[in-house]
Amino acid sequence: MGHKHLTLPAAWAFLTIAATSAPHALALPLGDEWQTPDFTEVSDDSLTAAGVDFSSTVALSNCSGSLVRFNTSKADDKALILTNGHCYEGGFIKAGEAIVDRDSHRSFSLLNRDASGSLGTLRAEKVVYATMTDTDVTLYRLTATYQEIQSSYGIEPLTIADKHPDAGDPIRIVSGYWRRIYSCSIDHFVNKLLEGGWTFRDSILFKQPGCNTIGGTSGSPLINANTHEVIGINNTINSGGERCSVNNPCEVDYEGHIWATKGAAYGQELYQFYRCWGDANQLDLDKPDCNLVKP
Repeated sequence: MGHKHLTLPAAWAFLTIAATSAPHALALPLGDEWQTPDFTEVSDDSLTAAGVDFSSTVALSNCSGSLVRFNTSKADDKALILTNGHCYEGGFIKAGEAIVDRDSHRSFSLLNRDASGSLGTLRAEKVVYATMTDTDVTLYRLTATYQEIQSSYGIEPLTIADKHPDAGDPIRIVSGYWRRIYSCSIDHFVNKLLEGGWTFRDSILFKQPGCNTIGGTSGSPLINANTHEVIGINNTINSGGERCSVNNPCEVDYEGHIWATKGAAYGQELYQFYRCWGDANQLDLDKPDCNLVKP
């Protein structure tokens, strides 16, 4: 799972921007053993082949993330950072629970376009919303506005798509932690994905090879290679071939059949946030169509 799992590419068009040796397939460190990888410069040819770059991506202490906006966001709104629920600084969030409007002072390293360095540090003031139920998301509000970030760093946010993605859509998974870009497409959507005590719904299965994720890529945005919108967020992989345990998610179809595939990697959708987002760039869980888990 996210905390314990990151994403690494396997086949066609993946950028290797990190060291060749990678830790176990969990996203978070065990104890104090997590080490920052040595990075090599990403070539312009590699970025051209991927069709995206690292602009608007961030590195966390243990995960990846991205600077994002909704299509209703304005330049003077406080900016938002997207990562996984299991990347929340307070640890894994219990099933059925959500965190809303909680103070945070987390920092994020904003990468330049080729991931050769950091443009600066962004800081959170609030956890807007975080959960590991139905989806796996933490959304932070920053101390700076979109306009302030653009003026300081020349970076504009990625836009979260307001529609359900389609099977076959080409995607890029951009990891700010590992400075890697994975390339593949959406294979299909999973009715229910079970992992430990958590359930994710309508999950995205990545078509392999190309998006064989590893620890540290948790929280990476799933970018539609055609529209460049964020259609989802990378969150877990079956690392051992077991069924339904932590780091070994299993799929459940509409008839209740359960199976697991070693190496299967998944992401979670984001379009449903639009049903819960108000005109003032604020979360509104009381909107009639909002189905996000409430605290």
